[in-house]
Amino acid sequence: MLSLRFAIPTANTLTPPKTKPKPGLVVQTAWNQTDLFPSLPKRYDYKLQAATTDLSVEGDIPAEEVVELPAELRRELMPKHVAVIMDGNGRWARQRGLATSAGHEAGVKALRELIELCCQWGIQVLTVFAFSYENWIRPRVEVDFLMSLFERALKSEVESFSRGGIRISVIGDSTKLPTSLQKLINEVEETTKHNSRLQLIVAVSYSGKYDVVQACRSIAEKAKDGQIQLDDINESLIEQELETNCTEHPYPDLLIRTSGELRVSNFLLWQLAYTELFFAQELWPDFRKDEFVDALSSYQQRQRRYGGRH
Repeated sequence: MLSLRFAIPTANTLTPPKTKPKPGLVVQTAWNQTDLFPSLPKRYDYKLQAATTDLSVEGDIPAEEVVELPAELRRELMPKHVAVIMDGNGRWARQRGLATSAGHEAGVKALRELIELCCQWGIQVLTVFAFSYENWIRPRVEVDFLMSLFERALKSEVESFSRGGIRISVIGDSTKLPTSLQKLINEVEETTKHNSRLQLIVAVSYSGKYDVVQACRSIAEKAKDGQIQLDDINESLIEQELETNCTEHPYPDLLIRTSGELRVSNFLLWQLAYTELFFAQELWPDFRKDEFVDALSSYQQRQRRYGGRH
């Protein structure tokens, strides 16, 4: 399942590579950040700059059309569902002497480019890990900043995404989100629910453990009410109760994590059972078209056995 064809360096480094790294090269670092358009350092300047994140300046998502794939890729081997742990915005900014908010803005641009590529290349579902359930224990000022950033990003993009045929779904414990953000999410999901070009699933206040627990609670309630019997409980029933039941393709074919970290960080634990993993060395704002091609090319060279033999 996990294919690593290159040696793993033992020394930690936060210095960006001078040359483009090889596909799948992994560099272990000492960070573990999974935030909204992550990642944030432990100490952070949360002041919002005048130039707030506004993805709409990039223009509309291109109209639906058949786009020729890069030469390295084969259309019949493209994944249907790609999941991404976006990691490294804060480090990206610090390496350039910028405010961390600038790293988040750069991360938003990287996400938007990835969304456009998924649309153009026929990927049907893109799931991004924006804010984990565990992140609520962080300082209030940090959490408030992230919630504000997410709300502004949604507002700025909903019209463009809708015109581009993108359906937006948000998974996670929405009851913990600010009321204004909950309302906005409901409006965005309703506005885009009939779009079918690409489904963008944003995981906010989410964790894999949370998802399994809420599914178990739902099943227990149904059993208590007599809606189901003990013999009815199986994998299929559990899958129906997971929050990824919002999509026709709930299991990612490919998971990408940026910044060199070698963890899935409590993301889609049930759904990743047979997912192919790709760990990119680039920090999230530097993960662009060429890096996405590297990840897809690595995926297309693998044999997916699902426990069997070929």
